Amino acid sequence: MAALTPVSRPSVSGPPVSTAPVAAPVKPARRRPRYWRGAVLTVAGLYFLTPLVSSFVFTVHVPNQGVTFAAYSGILSADGFTESLFLSLSLAAATIALALLLVVPALVAVRLGPPRLRAVVEIVCMLPLVVPPIALVTGIATVLRWGPDHFSRTPLYQTFLAVQNESFPVVLVLAYTVLALPFVHRSLDAGLRAVDVPTLVEAARNCGAGRLYVILRVILPNLRSSLAGASFLTLALVLGEYTVASLLGFRPFAVWIVSVSGAEARMSVAVSLLSLLITWALLLVLSRAGTGSSAAGPSTAPAATTPAASAPAASAGGPSTAPTAVPGKE
Repeated sequence: MAALTPVSRPSVSGPPVSTAPVAAPVKPARRRPRYWRGAVLTVAGLYFLTPLVSSFVFTVHVPNQGVTFAAYSGILSADGFTESLFLSLSLAAATIALALLLVVPALVAVRLGPPRLRAVVEIVCMLPLVVPPIALVTGIATVLRWGPDHFSRTPLYQTFLAVQNESFPVVLVLAYTVLALPFVHRSLDAGLRAVDVPTLVEAARNCGAGRLYVILRVILPNLRSSLAGASFLTLALVLGEYTVASLLGFRPFAVWIVSVSGAEARMSVAVSLLSLLITWALLLVLSRAGTGSSAAGPSTAPAATTPAASAPAASAGGPSTAPTAVPGKE
């Protein structure tokens, strides 16, 4: 008998065959159209645009004359327009400066101090939302009325007269600052929540910076968008405030619009529309500036491989896994 010798078959080289079950591809779910979103946006747009369109038609359409833009062309030449607008802008600039000067150091001190003070400062700044402007102006008028009678023989008498100067009424700046405190506090508080104030202050103080330098050169640059938002809200408040200025007997921009409406109704509506459009434009610019491309997205480029990173074991003194050349076999 012939001996049976095993015959070796050549092994087929190749990747190992996986026996794991293959998951079926998942089909992306179809997004159902949400018609209620379009309906809500349409209703909101009609709610806000219908009064504006009606006001614009009222300013340009005159019965028996057709379409005319005389209400807009005569705004700059109207009596008292330039003076009232300049007065309102001056009051707004002073109010913004005073409100920021009061709120910024207070909020920074609260962030660095005990947390219990945050609730106290927030309650104080939110009180103007609870107290009606009519009650505030009644109290201011009462103080201005009996103040000169009781302080006529003291230096405070001239102070009571100076704050009521018609060219620049300081009393309006003080009243507007109180009314703007809730908006300024909310805007700056939201900005400070996104900044690690204690760490920044401690790092700056360790480098030898003073307290004023820390606020001006370290804290404020990180609050640019919050400061711009607070300034814009204060500007809108001052330009549209009527109750306080009217009851105290002053004539800023809002009071001038109401006083002109008796003789020039179309012009007053035209001025109101222009001021509203300017305010919206400022708000749009502010929102664009606040959401700039400062935060860059994650990079998808592959990391470069360096020689030091390719052989960490060799640099640490461990066994190298790199192939070595065998002498005689090339």
